[in-house]
Amino acid sequence: MYLFRKPIKKEGVICPRLLRAQVFLTTFTTMDWIVVASLIFFGILLVIAEIIFIPGTTIVGVVGIGFMIAGVISSFSYFGQQVGWITVGGTVLASGIITYYAFKANVWGKFSLKTASLGKVNEGELDGITVGLEGIAISALRPSGKGEINDKTYEVKTLGAFVDSGSKIRIIKVNSNQIIVEPIQ
Repeated sequence: MYLFRKPIKKEGVICPRLLRAQVFLTTFTTMDWIVVASLIFFGILLVIAEIIFIPGTTIVGVVGIGFMIAGVISSFSYFGQQVGWITVGGTVLASGIITYYAFKANVWGKFSLKTASLGKVNEGELDGITVGLEGIAISALRPSGKGEINDKTYEVKTLGAFVDSGSKIRIIKVNSNQIIVEPIQ
């Protein structure tokens, strides 16, 4: 390389090219650590998100575990076996501590839903609703929406037809909590 053809020292002063090479190598090593730490950090974050926010999907958790494995493999690749095994131990320890703290301190409680929706669609309101009654679509039915029948608003559904708002509708079927309608031409 051109860097080593020229004399490195001139009268006790380090050549500027050597300083640039040292800064580049130091930055490269720092960048390696940043890559490894970022992969492991985001991996742990995704696994915790899987456990707390998105349980059951497993995709986020698998991606998180993949990030952690990629970070550990990068550590072995960049820094050798000894640092790689230290990184494995540090990753396991950090994962355990962060997960324990997340559940113990209820950090994620601020983000989680604390109330439940108590509303039900047409529950107990279908008294007096029979097949053949007519009404008006209050909203567009694509295929479900709101309809007004006997001066009351109900959640109604078509059999797949799209009905514009303001169109006349007729009840063709009443299930337990569902009103099936069709447009009237």
